Amino acid sequence: MASKRPIFEDVATARPQATPQGGVIDRRRKGARGAIRLWLISLFALVCVMIVVGGMTRLTDSGLSITEWRPVTGAIPPLNAEMWAQEFDKYRQIDQYQLQNRGMTLDEFKIIYWWEWGHRQLGRVIGLVWGAGFAFFWLTGRIPTGWTPRLLALGALGGVQGAIGWWMVASGLTEGMVAVASYRLATHLGLAFVILGMIAWYTFLLNRPEAELMTARRAREAKLFSMSTGLMHFAFLQILLGALVAGIDAGRGYTDWPLMNGVFIPPELLAMQPLWVNFFENPATTQFIHRMAGYFLAAFAVVVWLRGRKSTHGATRAAFNVMFVVMLGQIVLGIFTVLHGAPWQLGIAHQATAVLLWVLIIRARHLAQFPRFDSLRNTKGTAA
Repeated sequence: MASKRPIFEDVATARPQATPQGGVIDRRRKGARGAIRLWLISLFALVCVMIVVGGMTRLTDSGLSITEWRPVTGAIPPLNAEMWAQEFDKYRQIDQYQLQNRGMTLDEFKIIYWWEWGHRQLGRVIGLVWGAGFAFFWLTGRIPTGWTPRLLALGALGGVQGAIGWWMVASGLTEGMVAVASYRLATHLGLAFVILGMIAWYTFLLNRPEAELMTARRAREAKLFSMSTGLMHFAFLQILLGALVAGIDAGRGYTDWPLMNGVFIPPELLAMQPLWVNFFENPATTQFIHRMAGYFLAAFAVVVWLRGRKSTHGATRAAFNVMFVVMLGQIVLGIFTVLHGAPWQLGIAHQATAVLLWVLIIRARHLAQFPRFDSLRNTKGTAA
């Protein structure tokens, strides 16, 4: 028979209460989110510089100055007169020299060589920074749960980008070519923007605690997120179209706006045969499509921006406002570039602004998916 408990049980003999257990999210390995974020920011900065240097390499016609792909030994540039002469001799065998740069001096060759060497060297630096950072975080067990595949994907895409870079250069070394194939240039640039976008998205995610992101997602603005996703894809398409224009210097052939050589639709729009060649090699076609896509992109951006202004979250509204202002600036800069015959200064500014706009679109999309909650004071301020 069980003994009776006293009516007044001594407090000291009370059983200890079980400590409340956290949810699944609290038991997951959080890792070094802040340190990984800083590492990704450094990669982000390097990729931005890489895109700008790549643009300068193209604008200076430097991309074919190194005619071999040597991922390891190619890191060492010519160190003496004999080595420089050997590199120059290799360049003089390709059609870009024979058809476009015949008579170029060794000193002039060195200028374009250093641009291409710097571009390739920067790619090696990015690979080393990724490799060293990933190895450190992985070996020390500091990668948060679920993040290893994401970070590995960045490295894999970086390796693919190097191979595509050589695939692009190889197209310009074939008979009759004085520049790389425009569609390969677009592929190379497009993948660079994909990598940059992934780094930006991951950085935004790591900027906030995982529990906060889970809470924020419950308040996601699904329609605005869907529209900003469409805007992101549309902007990416316009970037590819811009690369096709740049690949054949189409921006220098029609220097009036809104017309093209005095007409809205140039008569040579589909003059090449077979028909599909026009979309890659006809300056009239590539620039016309780029212009039309720009108009539609601007119109869609207005629609998305107006939707973003209705967001109940101040940070989200601000993100879409900034994105839209930069979008307008990019449009004006693009027109200004055309009217001045696409000099390299305006060309590189247009490309750099495209990078900024791309990241701002992704940031606005992120805040539509994971809104930041305003404080009570800020909410009152924004409502007023």
